[in-house]
Amino acid sequence: MMLYTAINVDANFIMTKTLISIVGPTAIGKTALSIKLAQHFKTEIISADSRQFFKEMNIGTAVPSEEELRAAKHHFIQHISINDNYSVGDFERDAMSKIETIHKKNNVAIMVGGSGLYVKAVTKGLDNFPDIDKNIRTDLNKRFLEEGIEGLQSELKSLDHKAYESIAIDNPQRLIRALEICIGSGQPYSSFLTNPEKSRSFKTLSIGLNAERSTIYDRINQRVDIMVNNGLVEEAKNLLKHKDLNALNTVGYKELFKYFEGEWTLDFAISEIKKNTRRFAKRQLTWFRKDATIEWFDYTTDVTHIIEYIERNI
Repeated sequence: MMLYTAINVDANFIMTKTLISIVGPTAIGKTALSIKLAQHFKTEIISADSRQFFKEMNIGTAVPSEEELRAAKHHFIQHISINDNYSVGDFERDAMSKIETIHKKNNVAIMVGGSGLYVKAVTKGLDNFPDIDKNIRTDLNKRFLEEGIEGLQSELKSLDHKAYESIAIDNPQRLIRALEICIGSGQPYSSFLTNPEKSRSFKTLSIGLNAERSTIYDRINQRVDIMVNNGLVEEAKNLLKHKDLNALNTVGYKELFKYFEGEWTLDFAISEIKKNTRRFAKRQLTWFRKDATIEWFDYTTDVTHIIEYIERNI
């Protein structure tokens, strides 16, 4: 069991309101780093991992353990239900409010998560998209339910290859959003991702964790095995009746639903979870590498070196 010990260093000298954003691929160690930094700066953590928002999803989303949640105060961990409609715009609003509250008592706040769009919503603001006929989304949702996700993925690849390579195409909600913009506007979804950044009342310092691809893949495979040993199959079985909800159309659950319905064997479903998680990690890195403001560190870097970098640049 990993124990977290606070580093007793006075950080009151930091005068600028600052958000430290920790990003990187799944299973790289972002949670552990965020806790160490939160303890060092005596502050709180904003989770920007959209999969961890849901109360009903625990094992398959790698929610921080009870020990980790006790080690530092976290926000936006299992705070909504899979039945709730909660958009990235809702998160932007709520996270900005929480950061403002944290900054009233501490000049540093920590944000951690691998959901690139949610991180961007807080650090730079959301892009402005044109109004689209609601019937387009209705039709796309109907196609998804009747035909599955593969046809929609192929259509996005044809209409906007750049978006296809960068967004979470395994997430039906993101995929349908990109497609409805392409179809409704007649322009690529990615062409709207160039709006000027919104003004923020704080400075953002972005830290990225990374490793060799083989190491990332090994860590992902090990994490999936741990999830299965910890009860992922039973957790997914309890959620089978909700499988058509957007929240459940995600890696770790959708593969097991095919096992429960007799399409796949359990071993094959687990191998698909690993494969799809590796693909997700690749897309995460593609997204974050576009941001030149991120300072990248190897995942084995001692936290003292990262703290030194932060304190030099705040």
